[in-house]
Amino acid sequence: MTEYKALRHIPQANLFRQGDVFVLFGELFGRGYANGLIDEARAAGMTILGITVGRRNDDGTLRALTPEEHAEAEAKLGGRIVNVPLMAGFDMDAPPGEQNPTEMLSGITLKSWQEDKLDWTKIEACRTAGVQRFTQSAQDVMAEIDKLIPDGANVFFAHTMAGGIPKIKAFLAIANRIYKGRGDRFMSSRALLDSDLGKLILMNFDEVSANTLKYLIDASAAIRARVEAKGGQVRYTAYGYHGTEILIGGEYVWQTYTNYTQGYAKMRLESIAEAAWAQGVTATVFNCPEIRTNSSDIFVGVELSLFPLLLALKKEGGGAWAQEQWDICQELLGEGVSLQSILDKLEAYLQTATSTSFRNFDAWPMDNTPELADLMIGTSDEITSLHTDKKALITDHLSALVLEGTGPLMFHGAAEKIAPVLWLNHDIIARQLNALHQ
Repeated sequence: MTEYKALRHIPQANLFRQGDVFVLFGELFGRGYANGLIDEARAAGMTILGITVGRRNDDGTLRALTPEEHAEAEAKLGGRIVNVPLMAGFDMDAPPGEQNPTEMLSGITLKSWQEDKLDWTKIEACRTAGVQRFTQSAQDVMAEIDKLIPDGANVFFAHTMAGGIPKIKAFLAIANRIYKGRGDRFMSSRALLDSDLGKLILMNFDEVSANTLKYLIDASAAIRARVEAKGGQVRYTAYGYHGTEILIGGEYVWQTYTNYTQGYAKMRLESIAEAAWAQGVTATVFNCPEIRTNSSDIFVGVELSLFPLLLALKKEGGGAWAQEQWDICQELLGEGVSLQSILDKLEAYLQTATSTSFRNFDAWPMDNTPELADLMIGTSDEITSLHTDKKALITDHLSALVLEGTGPLMFHGAAEKIAPVLWLNHDIIARQLNALHQ
């Protein structure tokens, strides 16, 4: 288990400047955490480079971007993209002539998935093939990026790869039961983890969300050596999640969304940064708060812990700007619904014995329970229903604020070289936001 270390000061270190190079190791699709870092890099005058995960042909084979796709991806990034496909994971990989894991899983149904078995020797051969493909492509990409880094420059590598759920029809129905189901539709997350399907997903999560940081650090060793020999410095960051301190009863208390199935891979990510740090490589995993994104929407209730950020903004010296955020959020609620009443509902939810029982850092990530699903999903549905428009939620606004706060904390925090794993909790995010808007 990683040592718990929260960032408690606003980092001021300014390492990066005009002519330095920012490399996004991941591809931008929607707006998410990566945008905050890119905004900081652009403001510092850095050259922005990126990679692509590639695209799949109709037959499932991986290919580079077409000229049109490449131009579109570069426009989205606002920088140059090396067009060598870097799709992480092994769910579509196999030795020549063999089935890949997605094909092996194609027969799985909602009735059979808990009993269906996989051939682990074949799965391991697919994993080996996937790792070989990815690491070779990573070497090719880094050779291209090396040519674009001038002598004397500092380099910032931002790892953003995450995910790894195989594309099989039955999984969406299973996931809906685990992450959205309550009452008769509830399904235990433990049932997934104990099945062969679940074990495969955890392996693929490890490959996509965690091991790719190690592959990046290894593939960029020659760049690191050259940059450091010329007096420059190199930093690596990655996005973690391992619960967040939020205001409960007026105090900052660590809490978490449950069940966070990717938690095992996120702990592996932390250990990779710790191992790199021990070798003299400055890699920091920033454990960021819960937000709403396109990819987190399946996790109903993950957004609940965002509401107390409003309290943190006021507690951490927020003035007129903090009040503006309250006013914006109030405007999103239906007639006769006060923002304070929502915060009171949240406080009551967070003070229940059920909620409290999941605040066990050492046991993380815990399995879900029917009681938690009823309470969390029920609270989430109720609060969502009190908005004027279901497509304009308070948690959307608060998510955007969290993104804005994490960008400078990570950018300057990485420069300062603090620790391999840091938690960004509501206290420091509120303080950073208040400082930005004073």
